Amino acid sequence: MKKFLAMAILATTTLAATSCAGNDQNESEMRHATEKPEWAADAVIYEVNWRQATEDSKLTTFTEQNLPKLKELGVDILWFMPINPISELNRKGELGSYYASQNYTEINPEMGTIEDFKNMVSTAHSMGIKVIIDWVANHTGCDNVWFNEHPDWYARNDEGELIQDWGWTDTYKLNYDNAEMRAAMIDAMKFWVKECDIDGFRCDVAFMVPMDFWLEARKQLTDIKPLFFLAEGANTELCDGAFDMVYNWPLSGLFEEIYKGNKGASLIDSMVNIQKTNFAPDAYQMNHLTNHDRNSWDGTEFERYGDGVKAFATLCYIVPGMPLIYTGQEYGYDHRFEFFKKDTPAPYNEEWFNFYKDLNTLKHQHKALMAGGKGGEWKVYKTSNPKEIIACSRILDDDTVFYIANLSNEEITFTIKENIPELSKFKKGEKYTLKPWEYLQKVSE
Repeated sequence: MKKFLAMAILATTTLAATSCAGNDQNESEMRHATEKPEWAADAVIYEVNWRQATEDSKLTTFTEQNLPKLKELGVDILWFMPINPISELNRKGELGSYYASQNYTEINPEMGTIEDFKNMVSTAHSMGIKVIIDWVANHTGCDNVWFNEHPDWYARNDEGELIQDWGWTDTYKLNYDNAEMRAAMIDAMKFWVKECDIDGFRCDVAFMVPMDFWLEARKQLTDIKPLFFLAEGANTELCDGAFDMVYNWPLSGLFEEIYKGNKGASLIDSMVNIQKTNFAPDAYQMNHLTNHDRNSWDGTEFERYGDGVKAFATLCYIVPGMPLIYTGQEYGYDHRFEFFKKDTPAPYNEEWFNFYKDLNTLKHQHKALMAGGKGGEWKVYKTSNPKEIIACSRILDDDTVFYIANLSNEEITFTIKENIPELSKFKKGEKYTLKPWEYLQKVSE
């Protein structure tokens, strides 16, 4: 959802430049979050681009080859990009877009069979890994089975024409004024929970679907089992009873502006405090450098964050929220995946695999880094160079994680202007020097 993404980043990076001071009331006190599954608080989520994850795109291969590596990596939740068959009418490119569904209750034959999917979910569960699937509720492919059977389930403009949002010419928008369609959508979602024992949904362009639908879907689906819901969107109201987590578009957009030298490191603290004020106390932000949209359409994390990739990636684990790893990111794959056709999987890279494995271990071993209200206090310390230097910590009882970085392309000599955790070995008033994009992290033993 490229066009909306660009506007969202522009708007939210501008918001980050404003101060939280002056708010008369903490809006988060008026908001309520969903009751999250216990396993979500310290989780790391991994987006599976199943078409590009293996040489043959098959679930059997993924189960045999990729799952053990992802277990070793320390991943807790697998988010599978849409697994439904792709429509052929108005199909884009050679294989079409994952997000143009032909049938909500069937598996894409590129991947294999529904039995293959069930086996993958079962195997993941045996490893302690949860599985959520990408759900496209705003629109279907142009030859979805619903289209001929229930044309009134589709939205039309004032001229009676079918609606194709944002130039998505391979899709038609659904009509949420139709109660039968809503019920059928929820039934289709139930199918995957009941038949395949999935653990939740990542909901595509969730902000374009009525909130009362999501609230009803959440209620009915969690009557079956505890589920995790991720919304593509950054709206605060998405977390008011329907979704557990939203995209942290503001953070990734701000990181890009900092890398370009357009904004300063101090705005990270402003952004965290804005989110703390505006969201429910236990709402999660999904911190990320890349995902399927950013990688294919805007460039790899290396194109967008340059030499700052490791510093920003580490911050995704320190800033409150849940970190995301996208297919190939764990191997430092500097390649834009083709979106509408088969591409080359990422080759193994030990350095990058161990980098993300260590970050995942850090996340799991320190309760201070848990997401939402269970995590530790976020604290930023004043320095002589707030534009370039960020010094911050997460503290929960006797558990402390300290992080300091030079978020610029120049060597910076600076002083810290206030007392900071003793474990950091930095002292107030003394001079220190960090190289471009150099970062250090210290943790309590």
